[in-house]
Amino acid sequence: MNTINAAQFGIGDLVRHRLFDYRGVIFDIDPCYQLDPQWYEQMALSRPPKNAPWYHVLVDDASHTTYVAERNLEQDHSSDAIRHPLVNQYFLGLENGRYVPLARHN
Repeated sequence: MNTINAAQFGIGDLVRHRLFDYRGVIFDIDPCYQLDPQWYEQMALSRPPKNAPWYHVLVDDASHTTYVAERNLEQDHSSDAIRHPLVNQYFLGLENGRYVPLARHN
């Protein structure tokens, strides 16, 4: 039986990148690294663990998203809104310091 590390953050949580000091909101979570090995070699220069959670983040004041290892994130306590063009595609709005996800239907 495989043990998967529990994610420290959830969808809608406000986070700050520990190394690059940008803010964002989590819109998806992978239980472990899911991109191709080439991306990891080129982009994950600090070599975070692949077997821990990785997060898809809408970056504040930007139009791109990032893929970040859990160890590189910390909770953002500012409760300030994230300015990103995709926020309304994933969330209803900001309530009590976190974003409320839109209901997903399969």
